[in-house]
Amino acid sequence: MVSAAPFGALFGALAVDNGFSVFDAVFMSATVYAGASQMVGLELFGHNVQPWLIILSIFAVNFRHILYSASIARHIRHFSGVQKFFVFFLLVDPQYAETEKRAERGEPVTFAWYLGFGLVIYLPWQLMTLLGAIFGQMIGDPKAIGLDVLLPIYFMGLVLGFRKRDNWLPVVAVSSLASIAAMHFVGSPWHVSIGAIAGIVLAAYLPLSKRHEEPVTLEHEV
Repeated sequence: MVSAAPFGALFGALAVDNGFSVFDAVFMSATVYAGASQMVGLELFGHNVQPWLIILSIFAVNFRHILYSASIARHIRHFSGVQKFFVFFLLVDPQYAETEKRAERGEPVTFAWYLGFGLVIYLPWQLMTLLGAIFGQMIGDPKAIGLDVLLPIYFMGLVLGFRKRDNWLPVVAVSSLASIAAMHFVGSPWHVSIGAIAGIVLAAYLPLSKRHEEPVTLEHEV
């Protein structure tokens, strides 16, 4: 919550700076609830881009959520349809990372735990968006105090949390290089998806350790 809160305030400030009302900014945070996509949306809204292109660009940024949902599906198969609705609505980067880590520790992923963790991030996000929208103009240029580097540092922290997994270093290296190359030759926001796909393709071809090659038995499932 502490690490995500500054992004909510930054979004609120940038939204008002781009012509949004305070209500518009909070409403977008409450319904879209995806920091990176909200930032991309702001940039596109300010350049009179066609609506279909805005939707397509936000889809490109949020493509990773398709991968997130596929990854945690095995942990929430016992949830009801209504519960899964809330699960996927609240599925942001830290939520995914902590769900995976909890499952790796052998602890149950219950709906109560998932919802509690999700609301700890979701509710402050709305509050910080509101505060940013109201008082953000007092900050001035975010780059002057280093707020523009918070997002890369935040994501790097999430990625480093998985550094003990098999083939972590080569997958991250290839994904990073592919993303950088795509940024220069294809452009934003497509570099996000291209980098992810490059990492997935490499991971699919690299061998896993023996502990991951054991067949899944009923005992493992329980």
